[in-house]
Amino acid sequence: MKRLLILAFVITTSLLTACNEETAPLATVEKVDLNRYVGKWYQVAFIPNRFQSMCVADTQAEYQQDGDQIRVINRCRTKDGSIEQANGVAKLVDESGNAKLQVSFFRPFYGNYWILDLDPHYQWVLVGEPSRKYGWILSRTAQLDPFIQQKILEKAAMLGYQTNQFQISAQSNPLN
Repeated sequence: MKRLLILAFVITTSLLTACNEETAPLATVEKVDLNRYVGKWYQVAFIPNRFQSMCVADTQAEYQQDGDQIRVINRCRTKDGSIEQANGVAKLVDESGNAKLQVSFFRPFYGNYWILDLDPHYQWVLVGEPSRKYGWILSRTAQLDPFIQQKILEKAAMLGYQTNQFQISAQSNPLN
C-alpha cells in the first residue's frame, strides 16, 4: 500500500510539473504593415499537424482585410487530387504591432498566429506560436531559394524551434 501511495505521489507530482512547465518567451517582429502582408502566400515548409493532415501538396493561404478583421482562406490539394478549402477569420492582438493575430476556423476557438520573421520586402515569412508545436514558412512564390529557406530555419532554431520537425511542402501545381 505504501508503494502505491509513493507511486501515485510521483505520478501526480510529475503531471503537475509538466502542466506548470512554461515555454520560453517567443519574440515576434516589431511591426507588420497589414496592407503589404495581405494577399496570397504559398506554404514552403511546416511542422506537420493534425488539421493539415489531408493536405499533400499545393498548400496556400490568402489573407484579405475586411474592416477590423482579416479573412483567411487556406487551400490545398488532397491525395485524390481534389482541393480542400478552409475559411477563417483573424483578429489582431492589441499592442503587438500587428505581429500577433488570433486565427479561428472553428469559432469561438482561436489559435495564435505570430509573425516571427519577415522579409523587409514581404516576400517570405516565418509564422509560429508560443509553444513551438506549430510553425510555417510561407513565400509569395511557390518555390523559395534554398539559401533563404536555410536562413529562415536558422532563425527558427534561434527562437527555440526544433528545425528537424519542419517538413518541405510540395508545390507542384499551384492553385488559382
